[in-house]
Amino acid sequence: MNFSFPSTVSLWETLEIALEGPSDGNPFLDVQVSARFQFGNRRLDIKGFYDGGGVFRIRFLADRQGTWDFQISSNVPPIDGLSGQVSVTAPQKDRHGPVRVSKQFHFAHEDSTPYLPVGTTCYVWTHQSNALQKKTLETLKGSAFNKLRMCVFPKHYDYNTNEPTLFPFEGSLEDGWDFQKPNPEFFRHLEIQISALKGIGVEADLILFHPYDRWGFSKMDAAADDFYLRYLTARLAAFPNLWWSLCNEYDLMEAKATPDWERFAKIILENDPWDHLRSIHNCREFYDHTKSWITHCSIQRQDVYKTSELTAEWRERWHKPVVIDECAYEGNINWGWGNISGEEMTRRFWEGAVRGGYVGHGETYLNSREELWWSKGGELVGSSPPRIAFLRRILEEGPQGGIDPISMGPAYWDLPVGGVVDKFYLFYFGQSQPSYRVIDVPTTGHYRVEILDTWNMTVTPMPGLFSGKLKVELPARQFMAVRATLAETIL
Repeated sequence: MNFSFPSTVSLWETLEIALEGPSDGNPFLDVQVSARFQFGNRRLDIKGFYDGGGVFRIRFLADRQGTWDFQISSNVPPIDGLSGQVSVTAPQKDRHGPVRVSKQFHFAHEDSTPYLPVGTTCYVWTHQSNALQKKTLETLKGSAFNKLRMCVFPKHYDYNTNEPTLFPFEGSLEDGWDFQKPNPEFFRHLEIQISALKGIGVEADLILFHPYDRWGFSKMDAAADDFYLRYLTARLAAFPNLWWSLCNEYDLMEAKATPDWERFAKIILENDPWDHLRSIHNCREFYDHTKSWITHCSIQRQDVYKTSELTAEWRERWHKPVVIDECAYEGNINWGWGNISGEEMTRRFWEGAVRGGYVGHGETYLNSREELWWSKGGELVGSSPPRIAFLRRILEEGPQGGIDPISMGPAYWDLPVGGVVDKFYLFYFGQSQPSYRVIDVPTTGHYRVEILDTWNMTVTPMPGLFSGKLKVELPARQFMAVRATLAETIL
């Protein structure tokens, strides 16, 4: 029989074992295959999956350098007991491992390299034409976005009425789906695009369920749901740039209730040895983000005007990172959630960042092709993406561990301040347009002070170093900020 695997793999890269096995009956259900990988005291039990054509695969994400031994278990005798060794070498350039929660409210890669999520949304970009998918990847590569919210299942909604070319299961809408027979071609395509995102430095925040459905995937029964999740995790858990989002707008899923979401989380925990980030996204009602399986809060706006302003409150409520994945979209469609301006999108990003959170982007500008970025991808035409890139630059120049809200006392009732006490301060004025502002920096240090025009993307330094109270002259226009960075400590 054919049994193949590479003898070496780089740290934090996916290794694949391929095995020939029986294809009669329903091999998705009838054949069990798994592998135990061991390196010293580190032991990983990994489920395999059927990939069609009599081929079974087991995927392993190398997370320790050195020689790993593995042994395969199966209910098929020729496969059961097969074994081998894999040498895990140093990581490739710019490979830092999966993203983890860091310092309670922030993120870093497995090797402790800081990660600042600057996200956008293209819900069903993988269900579009090959040409449009290629354009989406080109656009992302040229942008500042390093996280993409995307769905497994196709979507039916306004501007989303086209039929996908591939479906996740055998069958059809007319004749019914066989939920016990996944379509390997569909999942292979999804994997190719997740790998393509990895190649350009983008995390795939994968949405496992959503309510916008005309095919019946949102109303599968419990057995079908569980089988789908086990199959999906077996295929994808070894991808380093993966996040699990259980649902987009879970509270609109009429066929699911809290016990279902808790069961789904348990399945993911049991089948993801690498413990990727996990969340669940709301429409109106928040999920209980205190649940131990939830690694970070994925939030949709709670008010037409205010969302990012509540970031610090949500941090205090749940004691976890706050990612506002949907603060509304820059665009011009009928719905209020999809027609805010580029200025407002940029403002919401800054408000969330200064208050210690991470805001996500989306774009919904109409065109004759109904190719709106928020769902189908393609090209970005809005004015906020370059301004969001400027914010990312400012954040990356700041504290490596992330920005936290700073309480400056009653005199700062009218603006948020964030940073790291005694080291770095960001004062953000948003829609206000002061001609000057008196600010305070600690008297224990000398600070470089710079005026940031967050819309025109300029940084203007004030000459000299400052300590204590100072007056900053401003241009009396909106979307200004002031950055103060410790230059030296006063002894």
